[in-house]
Amino acid sequence: MRAQISQIALDLCVESGYDAATVEQICAAAEISRATFFRYFASKDDALLGDVDAIGTELLEALRERPDDEPVWRSLGYALGALSRTYGADPARTRRLMALMDSAPSLAATHLAKHAHWSPLLRPEVSRRLGIDPDDRTDPRPHALISSALSCADAALAAWSAADIDDTATTIDELLARAMTAVVP
Repeated sequence: MRAQISQIALDLCVESGYDAATVEQICAAAEISRATFFRYFASKDDALLGDVDAIGTELLEALRERPDDEPVWRSLGYALGALSRTYGADPARTRRLMALMDSAPSLAATHLAKHAHWSPLLRPEVSRRLGIDPDDRTDPRPHALISSALSCADAALAAWSAADIDDTATTIDELLARAMTAVVP
């Protein structure tokens, strides 16, 4: 049901425009009540972009699975690979969502706000890997690494979604690696 509502929300937003599509219209198209919609999603943005907390937890778990002696930048790249594979699992939906974000600045801003939720979640593990106190907010390195890695993921998604839909030669993972190598060769 969650995936079905999410797909209907995306279809309506692409068809009508992000700002014009309302939760009420999504509910009508999905033949559900507002209460049911809000049982699954906190907002229209959540229906489009996914569960911020669940994705952040997935990233953290993927980061924790990496070897302790691996450079933190490489570990972040592998962890973000889990995110890129999620997006790559449904290429048509991802491309439509990226196009919608290009046309709806408020949705793009919500997407970037997800990063603000993920940074404090990832910070303790990145700090541990750097050998610094996770509570030391005077050291900018954890935040800089997390923000840079998330920006690389966004750049990879943007490049991938801009590619010809029939071009499957370049994966999101390959573009993520290329973006991360541009920052740290």
